Amino acid sequence: MKTKKRTGFVYHPDYLKHDAGPFHPESPQRLMAIIDGVKSSGLTEKLIPLEPSPASVEQVQYIHTESYVKFLKEFCNRGGGNLEIDTGVSRDSYDVALLAVGGVIKAIDAVLDGEVDNAFAAVRPPGHHALADTGKGFCLFNNLAIGTKYAQKERGLNKILIVDWDVHHGDGTHYIFYEDPSVFYFSVHQFPFYPGTGRAYETGKGAGAGYTLNVPVPFGAGVDLYIDIFQKKFKPMGLRFNPDIIFISAGFDGHKDDPIGGTELTSESYGVFTDIVMEVAEETCGGRVVSALEGGYEPKAISESVVIHLKHLMGEDT
Repeated sequence: MKTKKRTGFVYHPDYLKHDAGPFHPESPQRLMAIIDGVKSSGLTEKLIPLEPSPASVEQVQYIHTESYVKFLKEFCNRGGGNLEIDTGVSRDSYDVALLAVGGVIKAIDAVLDGEVDNAFAAVRPPGHHALADTGKGFCLFNNLAIGTKYAQKERGLNKILIVDWDVHHGDGTHYIFYEDPSVFYFSVHQFPFYPGTGRAYETGKGAGAGYTLNVPVPFGAGVDLYIDIFQKKFKPMGLRFNPDIIFISAGFDGHKDDPIGGTELTSESYGVFTDIVMEVAEETCGGRVVSALEGGYEPKAISESVVIHLKHLMGEDT
């Protein structure tokens, strides 16, 4: 029998206002499907709602350059367009991106203040591809990277473990913390695939050497390989690092039905990954976990996967 947990759920209807362009896979329908799934599964009354407020520019600049933040604001104010070939923004996108960062910060505060045991932030736009000086790969601000610096600078935490199971390598998070020994970044991702980074030999640099663990998997990889990686590579590393809190870059585009990814995970796979992360969290940081939405582009698949992820965060037997 699992121990029941108080799980916070961050959401705001303004997250639907970010418009990446017509027919773009990173659409408001992703969140609409998640909200519908949460309601239809009966989780609404069990989750603890957490209402976000926008992050400050100063908080965003813990990670991003002043010039990029200013550029993005002005670009959106002029009506938006394409930052790059696959990353579109609209007039509202800058404000929504601040609110997405604020959603992660709200989740961190709720966990650290004991309001909840863990939390999931259903935010968009996603974040893990965003670099310090640019947005890319559907991402504008690196939500969890900013949250990491917030937890260290404003909440006094030291060691942060980031788990990234999105089908794409989170190159933004990888490079931001590549020389930082206070942040351990673990990523399991399809390779070769966008963005072409995250090779196994990329393990950190300088003081951060040994604090990055990239595990590339081939096209068609299934849950058995992933579980082996989580049990034999992630878990020992997580226990050894002994973090103060664990953050999850929760992308669900490794699902077999996702139109972008190429791995063969099922919705239930994400419950297994969640359990292993929770085991490490229980042994190291009192179960403190903050998960934030990254990828996942098939409505039914992302809805089912997030519901299962939430149930396992809550400690429900499934």
